[in-house]
Amino acid sequence: MQNPVIIFGANSLGRIAKEIFEQNKVVVYGFLDDDKRLHNLEVDDVIVLGSTDDESFLKLIGKKCESFVATDDNRLRKNLVKMLNDERKVQPANAIHSGATVSLRSEIGHGNLIDNKVILNVGCEVGHHNILNAGSSVGVGTRIGDFVQVGVGASIGHDALLEDEVFVGAGAIIVSGVVIGKGARIGAGSVVIASVGEGETVFGNPAQKIKS
Repeated sequence: MQNPVIIFGANSLGRIAKEIFEQNKVVVYGFLDDDKRLHNLEVDDVIVLGSTDDESFLKLIGKKCESFVATDDNRLRKNLVKMLNDERKVQPANAIHSGATVSLRSEIGHGNLIDNKVILNVGCEVGHHNILNAGSSVGVGTRIGDFVQVGVGASIGHDALLEDEVFVGAGAIIVSGVVIGKGARIGAGSVVIASVGEGETVFGNPAQKIKS
């Protein structure tokens, strides 16, 4: 990627993305954030230019700048991605840390954040707009959908399937071959030994469904 990048979100995730891009020698043009208290302030030596709907900066995307959406709020993330797709006709860039290990035989979509010491093994497939936090690992042949979040140090075994919008807490272990249904949530430190249904929340070792 040769063009500078504008990062949507000047929060902790935005700061991580900024560091990743700069490590990869990509210039960060600035942040856009809807918190007006941050406007015209510097975050890690890069200025917060304005709001996420500021047309004076949005018009640069797709022409002079790339974009990256840095928020772990999936609803906001989806809205910003839709805006970039529909109005700017672009897909957000990937932010892949130089310290990540990514198999040449893995597949990665658009708009993903893959942090330091993440391992993507051979044959795994990662969709779009996912967040894989530091030290997490994805096994051989495992498939991850869209808008999935995997916490720090989480481990996903071989040939598993994580459908769209799944949340995996820090340090969780998902054994090989299980299916985690759309929108399911895995509690931090949990050990998942059986498939989890759509929208379910599980916690513990072994992980058990939490009744709503």
